[in-house]
Amino acid sequence: MEAAFDDFAVFEDYFPSMIQRLGSDGFMGELCNGFALLMDVNKGVITFESLKRNTVFLGLEDLRDDEIVCMLLEGDLDGDGVLNQMEFCILMFRLSPGIMDGSERWMEEMGVITF
Repeated sequence: MEAAFDDFAVFEDYFPSMIQRLGSDGFMGELCNGFALLMDVNKGVITFESLKRNTVFLGLEDLRDDEIVCMLLEGDLDGDGVLNQMEFCILMFRLSPGIMDGSERWMEEMGVITF
């Protein structure tokens, strides 16, 4: 039974601590920097090709093409096959357990909604 756990990667969610350290504006700036790193500079969006090319920077160079497609589909809200900056930021928030657990508090802190 223990061998099954050897295949799982340990995920540590740094987003909540980044928000505390950088503040909401600084954190959003870092998300935008991440988007810029992964996007196709000519198209202004993250494409399959740009994501595949940049997997090395993410330490994910062994990803298969179908896994990259799944990553894009997970965040592609308008069905155009690419991620724009808003879709990327929404996806990053959705994938952060720490942000989602405290979403009301984080959203209020960031000035998006008030309770």
